[in-house]
Amino acid sequence: MSPARGGAPEGQQGGGADDVDKVAGAERRGRGTWRHAAFHVATTIATPAAYAPLPFALASLGWPLGVCSLVIGTLVTWCSSLAVASLWQWNGDKHTSYRLLAKSIFGPWGYWYVSFFQQVASVGNNIAIQIAAGSSLKAVYKHYYTADDGAMTLQQFILLFGAFELLLSQLPDIHSLRWVNAVCTASTIGFAGTAIGVTIYDGHRIDRKGVDYSLQGSTASKIFRAFNALGTIAFSFGDAMLPEIQSTVREPVRMNMYRGVSTAYTVIIMSYWTLAFSGYWAFGSEVQPYILSSLTVPRWTIVMANLFAVIQITGCFQIYCRPTYAQFEERIQAKNMGCNARLWRLIYTSAYMVVITLISAAMPFFGDFVSVCGAVGFTPLDFVLPAIAFLKAGKLPENPVLRGAVKAICCSVAVLFSIVGALACIGAIRAIAIDIKTYKFFHDM
Repeated sequence: MSPARGGAPEGQQGGGADDVDKVAGAERRGRGTWRHAAFHVATTIATPAAYAPLPFALASLGWPLGVCSLVIGTLVTWCSSLAVASLWQWNGDKHTSYRLLAKSIFGPWGYWYVSFFQQVASVGNNIAIQIAAGSSLKAVYKHYYTADDGAMTLQQFILLFGAFELLLSQLPDIHSLRWVNAVCTASTIGFAGTAIGVTIYDGHRIDRKGVDYSLQGSTASKIFRAFNALGTIAFSFGDAMLPEIQSTVREPVRMNMYRGVSTAYTVIIMSYWTLAFSGYWAFGSEVQPYILSSLTVPRWTIVMANLFAVIQITGCFQIYCRPTYAQFEERIQAKNMGCNARLWRLIYTSAYMVVITLISAAMPFFGDFVSVCGAVGFTPLDFVLPAIAFLKAGKLPENPVLRGAVKAICCSVAVLFSIVGALACIGAIRAIAIDIKTYKFFHDM
């Protein structure tokens, strides 16, 4: 069952794929509480793969620009999430997916705009976090198996993680993942607490006089690294699934979603800001793209942090594969092949996992995929589109001064982050081109 099945029927929409979404929405009304919404949103956004690279992003920008970028990214996406949640039933209809919400506001081009960028975000996110999960599993393995002869490779751990995700992919919808995501939210807090504690501990152990906070490399290198860092920050706040999550929430939907989003962002602020600032403080410009790679002692806590990371990534992966699964299901239902629904589900989820696992294993450049996904996938959906959609369909203040201020802010956000997305994409593509020259395919990193 697709994510759209958590909501009520979609009214007055076009035919084809939209009809499938309408029928799906009618099959199950929202049953989730605001707590379930918080679990889903926190799991979707606050994955260790999203905020573990933040200290490296700050190191690429420096203290002033890095702190400003992180704080602005937090506030803009928080407000954007609330704006998207406020558009629930904006025209009297219940829009159970981001695609249908965009179509109701912008017409057919909005549907296909979101469909394209949502797939880019979902697939890119899952490639990046599968690499992160494989790296964490390998780190745990290396803690107990130190011999080089016969050691398992990163690709083998990526394959094992992919096989486990294939099993979870047989669960029908987002609501069926609610307890998985509750565990994942707890793991987010566990990862953040462990990683922050070990980072501060290691930071006090090393010689503080040797920590350098200056930007490294040539002028061109500094510029492209800064572009890349903007993509990393955009990725860290990625949530291209908010309407799908909202469709699983019970009445009053808006208030429950506002409460769930705000609760999730409380967790996000505590984990993101603290880890980003402490990681950059501890290691300076030498911090690694994945903060756990910079940590040294105590070893057992690093193992625990890696295990928390794997558990949390497990749930995040599942939420982000749902838009792709929904596309498959629309075609299956349109062709009346529902009699073998479980078999078809096994076939298309297997095909999806094979493709994602193969790309992850072949090009395990975690930081580069994070930047590309943030620039091309999440920036249009989480920064640009919500501002434009709220301008077109949201309830603007009656006061002329406030109305003008809201319009100015929304337009500024849309323009600014369109530029940021373009610059981040340039930096990410350059980084991938350099890494492909440096490493071979299926490189055991």
